[in-house]
Amino acid sequence: MPKVTFLHNDGTDDVVDASPGTTLMQTAMLGDVAGIVAECGGSMMCATCHVYVHEDWMQRVGERGEMEEEMLESTSEPSRPTSRLSCQITVSEDLDGLIVETPRTQL
Repeated sequence: MPKVTFLHNDGTDDVVDASPGTTLMQTAMLGDVAGIVAECGGSMMCATCHVYVHEDWMQRVGERGEMEEEMLESTSEPSRPTSRLSCQITVSEDLDGLIVETPRTQL
């Protein structure tokens, strides 16, 4: 089972087991990860599941789509080149060890 590390601004982290085929947002919600609000439940309507993917993992998580690009313009924290909506990243065995950072705020 792939493991994902969510780094938080206070220096803490959550390491969560992820089921292949689920989204990173679902993984965060099931693992009670602080910092992922997911108001819209993964329908890409709110940008409250914003994460910063560690640069070493950017190629593996894939590129963001046009609609995701638009939603990232409405995040509460500034978007970065490594910004992604966690509802748009599907977990696979290839993502075992993935590291993402949660923004300071989501709303």
